[in-house]
Order: sequence, then C-alpha cells, then structure tokens
Amino acid sequence: MQVIKYPAREFWSTLLSRPAIDRKSLFEKVGSIVSEVKQNGDKAVKKYTLQFDKVSIEELEVSQEEIEEASLQIPNQLKEAIEMCRRNIWKFHSAQQHDLPEIQTTPGVVCWQKAMPIEKVGLYVPGGTAPLFSTVLMLGVPAQIAECKEIVLCTPPDKEGKIHPAVLYAAKVAGIHRIFKIGGIQAIAAMAYGTETVPKVYKIFGPGNQYVTAAKQLIALDGIAIDLPAGPSEVMVIADESARPCFLAADLLSQAEHSVDTQSILITVSENLVEPVLLEIEEQLNRIPKKEIALKALENGKIIVLQSLEEAVAMANEYAPEHLIISTRYSLGVASNISNAGSVFLGHYTPESAGDYASGTNHTLPTNGYAKAYSGVNLDSFMRKVTFQQISREGLSNLSNAIILMAENEGLYAHSNAVKVRLDKEESEEKPENRLC
Repeated sequence: MQVIKYPAREFWSTLLSRPAIDRKSLFEKVGSIVSEVKQNGDKAVKKYTLQFDKVSIEELEVSQEEIEEASLQIPNQLKEAIEMCRRNIWKFHSAQQHDLPEIQTTPGVVCWQKAMPIEKVGLYVPGGTAPLFSTVLMLGVPAQIAECKEIVLCTPPDKEGKIHPAVLYAAKVAGIHRIFKIGGIQAIAAMAYGTETVPKVYKIFGPGNQYVTAAKQLIALDGIAIDLPAGPSEVMVIADESARPCFLAADLLSQAEHSVDTQSILITVSENLVEPVLLEIEEQLNRIPKKEIALKALENGKIIVLQSLEEAVAMANEYAPEHLIISTRYSLGVASNISNAGSVFLGHYTPESAGDYASGTNHTLPTNGYAKAYSGVNLDSFMRKVTFQQISREGLSNLSNAIILMAENEGLYAHSNAVKVRLDKEESEEKPENRLC
C-alpha cells in the first residue's frame, strides 16, 4: 500500500482517483455482445456462456429438482446462518414500508401517494471468485417484501454447468421465482430484452465487474431501469489513536480479497498507526486463501495521514466511498458530519462484514463516487410511487386563477382551456338543454 503523509488539499482529487478504465473499448466490446443477445436471444446467450464461462448449457433455467437437490447439500449450520441473515434483512427492509396519507392541499383538493411494486425485476448475482449467496438475500428479500410479481435471478454457472448449492438455497428462501444459469454481459442483456427462455424485466439489480456495470448502463439507454451503476467495490476507514491496528488491517483486507480492482483506503490522524497496520496486513495476508488477489488489490490501496478528523471527514465526503468505517473514539460525532457514503460502520466493533451479511442493511451500494447522488438498494428500489388527486368543483375553482395564469404565460392555452371549460359549464350543467359538452 502507498503511504501518503499530510497531503495538501489541492492534491486530494488526484490522490483519491479510482483505478482507470479504458471506457471507449469497454463500451464497444460490451455493446456488441448486448446487441447480439438482443437480436439472437438464447443462441447468443449460450454462445457467450461457452466463451466466457467455458461450459455448454442446454437448459438455461434451473429446474425445481436442482433447487431441491441443492437444499439437501447445505449443512444445517449454514442454513441457520442464512435464515438469521434473511430475518434481519427482512426486519430492516420491511420497516421501510409506508404510504403518504391523503393530504388536502387546498379546500376541495385531495392528493395522496401509493407505493406499488415494480411488477417484473431481474436480479444479477456475480460468480467470479466466490458464490455470493448473501447478495441473493440482499436483493431477493426486499423484492419479496415489495411483492414484485415476477422475480428473476441470473447467475453464472460453474465449469460443470451448475449453480452453487448455497446460491440456489438462498434463492429459495428469498422467494425468487425463476433462476437462470447465465452470467456477465449476456445475463444483463437477456433480462433487459427477453429471450425465448428468459423473460424481459422492467428493472435490473445487482453488483458486478466493469463489464456488468457497462452492460447495465447501456441497457438503461433503452429504457430499462437499473438500481445503480455499481462497479468495483471499495472501503475507506477513518481511524484515530484509539483504533487497533489488527482491526484496521482486517477491514482493509476484507475488501481487498473481493477482486484485484477493489480499493482499500485508510485515513488516520495518528502517524503511529501506519507501521503497525502495515505489519498486521503482512501477517494477516498469510492467513487468507485469496492472498494473491488481495496483494494485487492492495496496489490500489493507500494509507493517508492527515492533521485532524475534520480533514478526514472532508476527504471522505470528497471520495464518497461505498463503505465507510469510522474507527474512532467518538464515532457518532464524526459520523454526524458525513454526507457522502453508501453505508457507514461506526465504532471499533462494527466491521464492514456485518453489513455484508447479517446486520440487516443492504450491501448493494453505489461505488466510484456515485454515493454523492445515489442511495444503496432499499425497499423503495423495488417500488414505484404513484400519485393520486381528486378535485371537487369548489377545489378547481380555488385553483383556477393560478392554473389559467401560469398556463397562458407559458403559452399553453389548451391547458388553460381545460379549466375554463369546466368552470364555464357550471351553469349549463344545471340546465341540461344548454349543455354543449
């Protein structure tokens, strides 16, 4: 990891830059695959599954027998852990349900809002270096609470053409309706446009690598909604002298083991923490199976020493991390000044791993600085808010002057007339023989 001490503020932007991507070639490559799946459906999906996942798939959809068989392969302890996580995710997300009550904005004018589920949603769960069955819960459970009518899951198969049993079991308990053995770009395109086998959905959710993110951005141009442009994962840790080096090293490594393009950043106001943290990273690296991945990822990592926690907060808000751990003596006070972050973890005993699995919050979060404008996935992500209004004759009369003046000053006389024609006919309605409309 690179160590930077007391950088001047004018260099922060360069210092906090994410690993660069050649976007032009990326979108050209992704775009050609998306177009082929859109045009050729299952044939293209199978072609790219063979090319990228090195397996020939005849039946893209997972059968009920495969799901039941997977359930028998899961140890009871893992089932219990999955159930605890599912329960906590359910509790946290179900508490987000609410409708706006009827509001009378003006006498005779009543407005209200109703939350309705997005009827068809597609969930993408990466394969890559690990079976992310936790992501199945994070996406499936809120969709289930929202009562989406069709919940479709795509995830890449292994070299034998199978899905990891834990992924299938999590999908079962999360209420997924249909599961497909499709990964990467071709999965996003299949759900976006539909194929002979895969249904077209209205919104697509889920994390992924740069190719999946680019595919989501491209299909969004065709009117298919996406949750957020989530790319390589990242963590930022703010620490003072009260933090324990072994905890900090563990947090940085837990991010680094995801993939080689992740980023781990430690900001500390205690220069004395730097060497102990580096030593802990070196020692803990030898305990993890994905040492080589973590080592490569740590090339993007940084330890930055600043003068004050105020500076640390300012730097965190500029970076807008996906995950922000505040490992300080007064973490709540520091957190009160944080405005840009996907999810915040407070105190010495709140690792990012808790949010990834079991605390109940969602781990599908904005990366690459998008936390300045995007929220992480939540119950509202699976809902649409539809507004209603009902206006009496008295209510329309109360609004009429404002509507007519504003419409005519915008040059929209038909808008104005839609009010006038109603009010002008009040007397005619009392005399049916004079009614013209």
